[in-house]
Amino acid sequence: MGVIIVREMVGTSPTSWSDAARQAVIVASKTVRNIREVEVVSSTAMVESGEIVEFRVQLKLHFEYEQ
Repeated sequence: MGVIIVREMVGTSPTSWSDAARQAVIVASKTVRNIREVEVVSSTAMVESGEIVEFRVQLKLHFEYEQ
């Protein structure tokens, strides 16, 4: 393994925090190759009328640099 690049992003989902992380990886993998790891930095949720309406995860995406 060579150089690893780390980028932060936020994933969202109406169903769960794990799905929010999964969705972030799905979207990132459309333009980023060699994703090796994700690190969840924080988990939050949007609340409306006493109900969670959106789950959010801030994560660090680790991917290998290609030359």
